[in-house]
Amino acid sequence: MSDLPRKAVTRTAKLAALPLGIAGRATWGLGKRIVGESADIVGRELQQRTAEQLFKVLGELKGGAMKFGQALSVFESALPEEVAGPYRAALTKLQEAAPPMPTRTVHSVLEARLGADWQNLFLEFQDKPSAAASIGQVHRGLWHDGREVAVKVQYPGAGDALLSDLTQLSRFARLLGPLIPGMDIKPLIAELRDRVSEELDYGLEAQAQQAHAEEFTDDPDVVVPAVVHQREQVLVTEWIDGIPLSEVITDGTQEQRDRAGQLLARFLFSGPARTGLLHADPHPGNFRLLPGGPGGKDDWRLGVLDFGTVDRLPGGLPPMIGHSLRLTLDGRAEAIYEALRAEGFVKDSIDLDPDAVLDYLLPIIEPAQADEFTFSRGWMRSQAARIADPRSPAHQLGKRLNLPPSYLLIHRVTLSTIGVLCQLGATVRMRAELEEWLPGFLPEAEEESAAAEA
Repeated sequence: MSDLPRKAVTRTAKLAALPLGIAGRATWGLGKRIVGESADIVGRELQQRTAEQLFKVLGELKGGAMKFGQALSVFESALPEEVAGPYRAALTKLQEAAPPMPTRTVHSVLEARLGADWQNLFLEFQDKPSAAASIGQVHRGLWHDGREVAVKVQYPGAGDALLSDLTQLSRFARLLGPLIPGMDIKPLIAELRDRVSEELDYGLEAQAQQAHAEEFTDDPDVVVPAVVHQREQVLVTEWIDGIPLSEVITDGTQEQRDRAGQLLARFLFSGPARTGLLHADPHPGNFRLLPGGPGGKDDWRLGVLDFGTVDRLPGGLPPMIGHSLRLTLDGRAEAIYEALRAEGFVKDSIDLDPDAVLDYLLPIIEPAQADEFTFSRGWMRSQAARIADPRSPAHQLGKRLNLPPSYLLIHRVTLSTIGVLCQLGATVRMRAELEEWLPGFLPEAEEESAAAEA
């Protein structure tokens, strides 16, 4: 592949092949069944072919197509197990790698942004990328002061490609929706589109990453690489070695899964409280498991990468989230209904039964009801099925609830993190993390006592 495909007609044609391909394979599958082949065998072949095409198209195009695929990948745990395998393998590839851009293109970007003598900044620079993702790829190098670094180089034309892809994908949203039951694809694409300018601005990314690196310096549980250098289209950060979370999901021990899940939950809730920022791209490719946690060399820490998308929350997560969780746990139907209405989750023109709202919320907050909770694909599938079934009361009620704009990104990040925890199959002390980091979760008297002790 020469460069990032960015001509609108080329990218549109490739994306158009996705729904057409799905329809074509459905016809192929029907033909195979007519001539007597097993429905199970045909179904598996159909899923495999669809998954392969999905990765091929989204991975080759990078840009918004790949960004959409990465966002989709964390929800594969909601798929029925009999069809999850092919999608799981194909979508997981999007979390770690994509076809790279040519060396000459990388060098031309570095020369344009760092200067003609850019190579003097490095003692070593590896032309082969260590990772290629949605809008840029990462090269390993040795900075002139001897530090190992990760050099993130943005694809030329990434901005136009990102917008073109997401516009085109929004037209296919209805056809792509069945890939993940219970998930509305169109708002996901719209939210990704709204973040395009931020995603492309490596200056903003450097600021967000450095804020986390400074806050989590010497933290026993979380490692964030410091920013070394930044220019337009180029971001240089310290390098960290570790086990990609995608590998922990496929091959990790239960101890590694549980530790990764605990630290992921801790980072999700502690980050906004400590930095005023929410890391908003929690797919497994952005996390590493590193040795050397508080328990010694056999313990683990969580390495966090890619701060290109963040939600700015100067006061931390809204106290309304913790308060509503607490009211739901306490079974206070009227109080939770009024709180949701006051915050805009129930519009003034809508009247709902408070007890029905409580029944809708209780299964979702199950992880906070006990000291420990084991996240699983089975639990995720049951939640997706409950909400996706048009005949279910949960589906009917959910359609009448509203998601205020200020909660859109928080909602997606929370769901994505839960999806990753289910992929891990991790047992997590979620309630302890909520009590420590989520404003409004503890009753006021307990919060005052905890603050006094701190």
